[in-house]
Amino acid sequence: TLFPDSTASEALGAPSTMDDSAILKRRGYIMGINLGEGSYAKVKSAYSERLKFNVAVKIIDRKKAPTDFLEKFLPREIEILPILNHRSIIKTYEIFETSDGKVYIVMELGVQGDLLEFIKTRGALQEDDARKKFHQLSLAIKYCHDLDIVHRDLKCENLLLDKDFNIKLSDFGFSKRCLKTFCGSAAYAAPEVLQGIPYQPKVYDIWSLGVILFIMVCGSMPYDDTNIKKMLRLQKEHRVNFPRSKRLTGECKDLIYRILQPDINRRLHIDEILSHSWLQPKAPGLFSAAINEEGESSRGPEPSRTPETPDKKSATKLEPQEEAWPETQSEPKPDEEETLQVPVSRQSDTTGLNGELAGRETEEEALPQPSEIHT
Repeated sequence: TLFPDSTASEALGAPSTMDDSAILKRRGYIMGINLGEGSYAKVKSAYSERLKFNVAVKIIDRKKAPTDFLEKFLPREIEILPILNHRSIIKTYEIFETSDGKVYIVMELGVQGDLLEFIKTRGALQEDDARKKFHQLSLAIKYCHDLDIVHRDLKCENLLLDKDFNIKLSDFGFSKRCLKTFCGSAAYAAPEVLQGIPYQPKVYDIWSLGVILFIMVCGSMPYDDTNIKKMLRLQKEHRVNFPRSKRLTGECKDLIYRILQPDINRRLHIDEILSHSWLQPKAPGLFSAAINEEGESSRGPEPSRTPETPDKKSATKLEPQEEAWPETQSEPKPDEEETLQVPVSRQSDTTGLNGELAGRETEEEALPQPSEIHT
């Protein structure tokens, strides 16, 4: 439910000329810098005089927004945001609307930016850091799914970082109570979605988690979405190619592989992800198990991992040499040189504030314009 603020926009006798700064000032916010802008929405930072800290304010102009967004997506977001209360989900402090058709959503500020930019700047995460962040994200998704809320647009750009670099899930613009319509970005989309097959939205969210975890530990995309047909073929063959240079543990690759399962009846559920061995606290010197799809294990010492040097490599570029992870392949020994190479893939820009939401739609509804703001 929106909270009207007609007095704010009518105070000057000319609602259309009331600027955002003046409206926010009347609500107790001192507007700061511009965080992002699209064709019908923008995000500003602001200082809350009541809360005594900085917040993010998403400002949506109804006059410029497409009809589908106004009739379907915005009402859902406004309905869902106030319900959510989880430490790993961006908090919503206030929602109000002025009489001249502007909606203001005041939210927690991700002061350290988003995960995609973090990885682009610093490179792939060490497994311990990825474990912590992915655990936080998985708990947030379990919380949403337990409320029968699906996000439908899980991607690194929508994972903000607080001052301590903890994950904060954001942008519920495509979220909804459980249904069967796809929204989001093709690079993070499950094969059943790309084929237009009616799907279970919670299970689709799980696939996106697998893509995110791959990006966390590899610093690259698992699939190249510039060729959807080829991407779909690789997904349906259940092939995941890991950059050899990352020397990931068998447990980590096993979790990613089981999440990126094209058979929705075999894809892990959120509780199975949270109980997976890789997500359990690790003690120094423990051995890791490489587990194949049939459940057999081969145990050996965990490969030593040298700290990665932070670089400017984009998460949109794949490593030149990769190791395939088909169902029948066992974990290579640490000191064994891998000879398997696959063709280099490239990944198109995985979106910024105005990035293209390369989503595919079913007959039920169309997507809004690709200018949706990510806070």
